[in-house]
Amino acid sequence: MTAYDALFARVLTRVDAERAHHLGFRAVRVGARLLPRPTGERVRAMGLSFPHRLGLAAGFDKNAVGIDALARLGFGHVEIGTVTGEPQPGNPTPRLFRLPADRAVLNRMGFNNDGAEAVASRLAARAQRSREDVVLGVNIGKTKVVPDDDQAAVQADYEKSAGLLAPYADYLVVNVSSPNTPGLRSLQSVERLGPLLAAVRARADQVTGDRRVPLLVKIAPDLADEDVLAVADLALATGLGGIIATNTTISRAGLVTPEAEVEALGAGGLSGAPLRERALEVLRLLRERVGPDLTLVGVGGISTAADARERVEAGATLVQAYTGFIYGGPTWPRRILSGLTEGERA
Repeated sequence: MTAYDALFARVLTRVDAERAHHLGFRAVRVGARLLPRPTGERVRAMGLSFPHRLGLAAGFDKNAVGIDALARLGFGHVEIGTVTGEPQPGNPTPRLFRLPADRAVLNRMGFNNDGAEAVASRLAARAQRSREDVVLGVNIGKTKVVPDDDQAAVQADYEKSAGLLAPYADYLVVNVSSPNTPGLRSLQSVERLGPLLAAVRARADQVTGDRRVPLLVKIAPDLADEDVLAVADLALATGLGGIIATNTTISRAGLVTPEAEVEALGAGGLSGAPLRERALEVLRLLRERVGPDLTLVGVGGISTAADARERVEAGATLVQAYTGFIYGGPTWPRRILSGLTEGERA
């Protein structure tokens, strides 16, 4: 047991999960600057040079306040957000819960964030400072008050975020797969997703000029296999930069945590170890469908270096984590990167 394991078990599990997150992130922003930057094997993807394959998934740094500190911990790319066109408080608290027996987290945050204008201002200020060698992804989603059945309004909302944030993004992600914004997942149908991606693509191109920012889509593990394949076909047909597989799940199958305890926590998306098998399965489906060239980002249930290597062997160009980092602590990225790099050199 590491010192962090003891701290997590004896202290952090007794503190509200969202408060613990804010306290921990604040400590990272203060302490990470003292750490030497770990190195790995550089990877080319989407026309970008990544320091290595391991990145931090969206949801941890929603408001772009700790990008460079997170890079110092060992992440080669950091995906901020999800950012919405308008600022919003998210769902009522409590809305973030740990399931330690399952090495899982349940959240119904509801895209709480400062909004695209505030985040763009923060990124503009960062662009004027000395920065770490880290690839910046920007994940955008729908503002809750925008009616999900009004396609024009939905597209305008995403276009606002793209217009403000694409100038600072190395890559841009359209999130249509969170279970915590009512109606959002309906946008994953190719009939609605195609026009939405085209609108975001056009707006991003307007504000970035000759620099074409890669555009990706993040999908849910709960899609049926045929829908996963339909998204793969759409990605190829529309020239997407890649697909992120996967977001959190609404399934509660196979949990060790007692069913009554899980039910008492309520609705939300589940992340962490229970997601591993389905996220891996979706990744394999995608790679088989799209061929060897399209960038696929494997995320969901990556807890160990072996998990990360397994995802790469299944076809992931890059890997991301969130919950594994929560349970593993500040040294976790370095441990995973070391094991991943050793495996690639073997």
